[in-house]
Amino acid sequence: MTHNKIVFSGPVGAGKTTAIAAISDIPPVTTEARPTDVTRDIKATTTIAMDYGVVRLDGAERIHLYGTPGQDRFTFMRHILAEGAIGVVLLMTNTRPTPLADLDEFVGTFRTVIDETALAVGVTGMDLRRAPGLDDYRQVLARVGIIAPVFEIDARRRGDVALLVQALLLSVDPGLAGEIALPGTGSGTFQRAAGDYW
Repeated sequence: MTHNKIVFSGPVGAGKTTAIAAISDIPPVTTEARPTDVTRDIKATTTIAMDYGVVRLDGAERIHLYGTPGQDRFTFMRHILAEGAIGVVLLMTNTRPTPLADLDEFVGTFRTVIDETALAVGVTGMDLRRAPGLDDYRQVLARVGIIAPVFEIDARRRGDVALLVQALLLSVDPGLAGEIALPGTGSGTFQRAAGDYW
């Protein structure tokens, strides 16, 4: 049995807990608590240690999903959870004041891991605020020498999150990417969709 690990990270309110819950094949484990800082103005609860879920692939393969806290005071957990990861999914949200600066910050935090593995970026909140666009996010990555898929996603939708994870896995191991089934689609559909976002 092979166990792989993917880290989901990003700022408060980007949808990390929601995304893991949407794609996990087990009830996710969360460490939600009431925030005691300005985060309480954004949401009623926030992750204080980690979120955890599992995606079962064909055969005995498993992907373990670890979500990091978004608050800066828990930055140390990002480094702990990133150990041994095969890739990083960064969730950004256009509902924050400076989402491109958020991306730059989180890429910096995970740069060593990203350089050794792979990255995929999902942008939430684009239904509420269209700018910045996906090309703006790609330009931030290009400025620091990273080419990675960038998708607009709804973190509540399993298909959106699965597409994001598949794009990451395609960078790591194309064989793994075809083993996560998107609802109502085949792997050929994934290949065509992913090609639109690189």
